[in-house]
Amino acid sequence: MKFYLAPLEGITTYIYRNAYHHTFLPMDKYFTPFLVPRQKRSFSSRERNDILPEHNQGLFVVPQLLTNKAKDFIQAARVLAEYGYEEVNLNLGCPSGTVTAKGKGAGFLARPAELDQFLEEIFSSLTQRISIKARIGMEDPQEFGALLKIFNQYSLEELIIHPRVREDFYKNPPNLQVFGEALRESAHPVCYNGNLFSRQDFENLQQRFQGITAVMLGRGAIANPWLHLECIGLPSGWAGQDGEPGQGAAKEKKRQFQEFHALVCQGYQEILSGERDVLYKMKEFWSYMAQSFSNYGPYVKQIKKANSLQGYGRAVDALFGEQEVINHGRFSF
Repeated sequence: MKFYLAPLEGITTYIYRNAYHHTFLPMDKYFTPFLVPRQKRSFSSRERNDILPEHNQGLFVVPQLLTNKAKDFIQAARVLAEYGYEEVNLNLGCPSGTVTAKGKGAGFLARPAELDQFLEEIFSSLTQRISIKARIGMEDPQEFGALLKIFNQYSLEELIIHPRVREDFYKNPPNLQVFGEALRESAHPVCYNGNLFSRQDFENLQQRFQGITAVMLGRGAIANPWLHLECIGLPSGWAGQDGEPGQGAAKEKKRQFQEFHALVCQGYQEILSGERDVLYKMKEFWSYMAQSFSNYGPYVKQIKKANSLQGYGRAVDALFGEQEVINHGRFSF
């Protein structure tokens, strides 16, 4: 089984990816937050920093592109090839209203004829491997049957399926029936993405779909960076009563979390100008990962109130010093 880290805008930057790869069980692939190709210039300076080879050494990184213009995709993919990227990913899943209103992301799924033409152009022009991350439609899961027929015409490296329609955003349960049909009928390797928050979730998925060879971990792995390790099997002595980590394991998890946090915070301090920008990034970091701690609410309030790195550091130190890492597999996003 292969494990991928999903792209999450504002979170899974190269700073985060490198810190994660150094601290925890490495992922098989890391997908970048989407890059937006432009005709006059391929990427913004921020996007370019995220894909520079020197910022991603030792990681298998797949840049994700968000566009509905074949020429822009081709131009951007060729720039990425010059950087050494042999695989690129097409975003057909972003549910944001500002994105879908332009016919991009999940919005492109509502234009199957245009999507077919787009794929024809990029596959006839590029030699790089091309994978797709897609939802199962805009409004109705039944849309995916016709979309899959289109995907099956092209030599995809992989089809990553998030089995929700755009109208679901991230609220309704994934449609596992449609995913199962896609797994059976796809001409390409299929990767599952969506609502994997615990080892039990992963085992349930494996039991139901034995043909899966890859999963993409998203919000669950951001909140619980040990999820990958837990899915493949906990080390001896990891679990104590009620499935919670034993005392020694709990201390090790906290130590790893502190190391991870220090790497991310230091990384942003080195590239961002001013405490305000660093605090913004780190508060976003804790909006997910605080949930790996017991009684985290009061501490998150203090973290969010911090208006200096010194005050932020005090709040974080208090959380690390007074609360424990837990393994509940239930998160609120």
